[in-house]
Amino acid sequence: MDNNNLPARLRRCAAIGPLALACILLSVSVQTHAGILRDVMASVGLAKPAPAPVGADGQPAFPRQGYACCDLHYDKDWINDGNYAELPMIPAGTPIEVLSYGRQRAAVKVDGKPMRLGHDYGRDQESLDAWVNKIVIKDDPRGRISSYPSAIQEAIRQGKVMIGMSRDQVIVAVGYPLTSENVSLDAAQWRMWRSSHGEYQLNFSRDGHLTSVTGDDSVTNLIVFQPGR
Repeated sequence: MDNNNLPARLRRCAAIGPLALACILLSVSVQTHAGILRDVMASVGLAKPAPAPVGADGQPAFPRQGYACCDLHYDKDWINDGNYAELPMIPAGTPIEVLSYGRQRAAVKVDGKPMRLGHDYGRDQESLDAWVNKIVIKDDPRGRISSYPSAIQEAIRQGKVMIGMSRDQVIVAVGYPLTSENVSLDAAQWRMWRSSHGEYQLNFSRDGHLTSVTGDDSVTNLIVFQPGR
């Protein structure tokens, strides 16, 4: 026991030796401040402090440490579920700390820089917490990315898709499709946007691999990775 951390009256009690605990409890009983017994017991190592609040995933709600699930895009300090590829990019695996929730937004630090996650489009389909937990994941995806073929790794570094990618690889490269426009990740086609007006479609085979990218050439030429070019 570190007696220096106790009030003077309790240090005198602790000096008694075997009777320290009884003396501490007697001393505490004459105080009326709510919760003082719990605090004193914790201070001498006989009880644990009250647990911190936890989220639905069983982890401390805030701060929540994690990593960018995928290549994310931002406008100033704002990252939303549109994730337009024409904007500057935050690479998959970048450390993100979730600090607090507001109304359809979360305050975060992205690699130490204050930013915000904004749930702008999919509010009716999923909660803010569900969306944030998709974007900020517990496990660093860079280990998984390093196992991909080199061409796919390069496509992800550029924030582009490549024919033959799996759905998971596509998500890492360009993010999740909007839940407001895509009912299921198992769908044969995802509607995606490179900008607010630059829609393109990702088409998947039955086994979940990208077979084609459709849309205006001015958009698809910028979103499809061509090895060697």
